[in-house]
Amino acid sequence: MASLTEILMMRGVVSIEKLGRGAALRGDDEETVRALVAAGLVSAPQLASARAAQAGFPFVELLDYPVDSSAIALVPAALCRRHEVLPISRKGDTVLVAMADPGDVVALDDVRATSRLRVRVAAVDRADLHAAIDRYHRADGELTSLTTALAEESASGEDRPDSVDAASAGEDAPIVRFVNLLISQAIQDLASDIHIEPGERQLRVRYRIDGVLHEMQTAPKGIQAGIISRLKIMADIDIAERRRAQDGRMSVTHDGRTIDLRVATLPTIHGEKIVLRILDNNNTAMGMSELHLRERNLRVFRASYSKPYGMILVTGPTGSGKSTTLYTTLHAVARPEINVITVEDPVEYRMDGVNQVQVNPKAGLTFASALRSILRSDPDVVLLGEIRDFETAQIAIEASLTGHLVLSTLHTNDAPSAITRLTEMGIEPFLVGSALDCVVAQRLARRLCDRCRIPAEHGADYLRSLDLGFDAEQADVTLFAPVGCAHCSHTGYRGRIALHEVMSVSEDIERLAAQRASSAEIARVARRQGMSTLRQDGWAKAAAGLISVEEILRVVA
Repeated sequence: MASLTEILMMRGVVSIEKLGRGAALRGDDEETVRALVAAGLVSAPQLASARAAQAGFPFVELLDYPVDSSAIALVPAALCRRHEVLPISRKGDTVLVAMADPGDVVALDDVRATSRLRVRVAAVDRADLHAAIDRYHRADGELTSLTTALAEESASGEDRPDSVDAASAGEDAPIVRFVNLLISQAIQDLASDIHIEPGERQLRVRYRIDGVLHEMQTAPKGIQAGIISRLKIMADIDIAERRRAQDGRMSVTHDGRTIDLRVATLPTIHGEKIVLRILDNNNTAMGMSELHLRERNLRVFRASYSKPYGMILVTGPTGSGKSTTLYTTLHAVARPEINVITVEDPVEYRMDGVNQVQVNPKAGLTFASALRSILRSDPDVVLLGEIRDFETAQIAIEASLTGHLVLSTLHTNDAPSAITRLTEMGIEPFLVGSALDCVVAQRLARRLCDRCRIPAEHGADYLRSLDLGFDAEQADVTLFAPVGCAHCSHTGYRGRIALHEVMSVSEDIERLAAQRASSAEIARVARRQGMSTLRQDGWAKAAAGLISVEEILRVVA
């Protein structure tokens, strides 16, 4: 039987030269292949195809395969996820099953018992299989059925899903199942927010995916009260209060992990709108490399958060990923030998080993009062959710000048504007320059789907007019545009990536701050000292094939 390395060489995937670059042949086939994958010389689908050939199974590219919906219905979603299998076609009394591990006899027995058919096996890439299971075992069908059933019950008067019904309903009640499916589908679709919006005649549900809202479901007006009451009960919000905005929090279990949701209600003319922010702790347990900071930006930022004192600000509009950057930085600096305390409103992500304080204005615990108190608790690192007023800014500045590392956020359009914003709040200019060590401005852009992107043609004059940092030497760079495929739900984008503007506060910038210089003057000096603007960072990522030029223009003014 041929080894995996031999199969890859026969297929032209690797050559002797690549083997020499990726890994020295050690006689251990598995070790050699792992080294090739780690070096980026062999992709996961190529390796899966080679393994299938070695074991004597056919290999299927799931994204291009015409999957039979009647075959999918033969095996329940729970069994597909548990065993990593998916029926993809049926001919007579035989079903073809895609498997990441074709040698799993237990999975084959369960599929055979459930479908009561003979089973043929095709090997597939594990990541492609998970994406296909998520795509074909969506909750849309059941949601539609539940919506129809609830509408019929509401019209016939058999069941009026008011707040009392929602409070006493069991897990099998239609309203409860409807709400649970909405949440689980949003998590599965990698949505960041769920918007439940009452209209004049119906209830609209939208998911925010990759920063853009998509309408996913509509429900009849008659079940609006039941759905809103159920969500308020889950979030421990007063269901009798409908005239003022309220906030709450809930936790749900999805695929074996606990996910928190922040809930906000808002009275509108047609009823209460509810927005659920999905807070997946897995997204914050990232390493610095996953922030996709370019080499110079990462070097400057790392030098700042490695210091024992000083202030680091992350700026940008709401939803630009500031919290993710701050929490990732906390993961990098938090150690058992230092005391880390955060003050947040609200506490979005729970972190082990970090003392997190929730702001409570009704009890007199504001950002300023909490910060004043925690400075008496011997902190080494302080994370402040947001600098909103003079008092908070003043205490934060003083903390950074007295030996603490302070991390916080500020709402400005770019990095240089952070200095003038603090000055406008009333902070003495010479204190701003002395305390502030680094400012990171950022935006989130949708990342191109690497399965369906196509080369895009842009004229040199057009690119030069956009102030992206394009020059004649880069004329041969290949740019890409979105298309849309099954892998990215036909949007052309999958996931998001941050664009950064990292400004180190040098002596020259500190001097400008003390002189109350404008943000434009500070920006000119920062650029001379090596700072890349948001547009220039976007251009570098477009030239790397990660985003489109149009996406840069969408997120950066």
